[in-house]
Amino acid sequence: MKKTFTIPLTGTFAILLVCSCLLPCQQLVGQTGTTKTVQKTATQTKTATTQKKTVPVQKKASQPQKKPSVPPVKPAVKVPEEGTVKIGLQIWAASNLNVITFRNGDTIPEAKTNEEWIAAGKAGKPAWCYYNNDPKNGQKYGRLYNWFAVTDPRGLAPKGWSLPDAADWNQLAAQLGGAGKAGDKLKSSGGWADGFVGTNESGFNGLPGGYRVENGTFRNLGSIGTWWTTVEGKPGTAVDYYLGQRGSLESSNNPKTSGESVRCIRKN
Repeated sequence: MKKTFTIPLTGTFAILLVCSCLLPCQQLVGQTGTTKTVQKTATQTKTATTQKKTVPVQKKASQPQKKPSVPPVKPAVKVPEEGTVKIGLQIWAASNLNVITFRNGDTIPEAKTNEEWIAAGKAGKPAWCYYNNDPKNGQKYGRLYNWFAVTDPRGLAPKGWSLPDAADWNQLAAQLGGAGKAGDKLKSSGGWADGFVGTNESGFNGLPGGYRVENGTFRNLGSIGTWWTTVEGKPGTAVDYYLGQRGSLESSNNPKTSGESVRCIRKN
């Protein structure tokens, strides 16, 4: 017969037994608590870092960059073309025409002698000359042309220029206060005989270059300046405009075989 031993459960043993069972539980609780604390701390740190990055973006947005100031653009000042004079709405050449070729390059015949001049006129052919056949007069007053040179289809006016008609001269006078007042404003301030100079207020600088009549004779250098138009007048004549001793701009009809100055105008 087997004997059964019964170990009495004393208070001390009971306490030890309980402690040995509870110890792993306490360690687990402690580890779990520590892990949560670390995770919380890491989360707070990450959040703080993210907020710190966001701050400069807000600061940049609150201070927009200033656009560089652009200086105002000044309107361009148009410089007058050399050799021109602007009178009212018109642009004229600043001096009388002084060419020996047509626009296409063909040579304009020079008529020196009276016989040559008369022959060109009778044939209705273009011709030019210096006053008194002196080139020095050409440098100052330009050349004298008969009306057949003015209206030649090859073009007497250089490229970009036109020859004025009567309407152009009338407009010129109107812009200067009318024909009665325009003369003094168109005449040069020197070079006129007997002191009949103008003010040249317009800048036209009208000089007394004289003219050549149909028989070849030269007249009135220093006292009259004459300019052709493209307009025909009475039979065998054409309209011209001239400046004389009076302070007005006058118009007349002269034979087409006469030799007169030419002043070009710029037209659109």
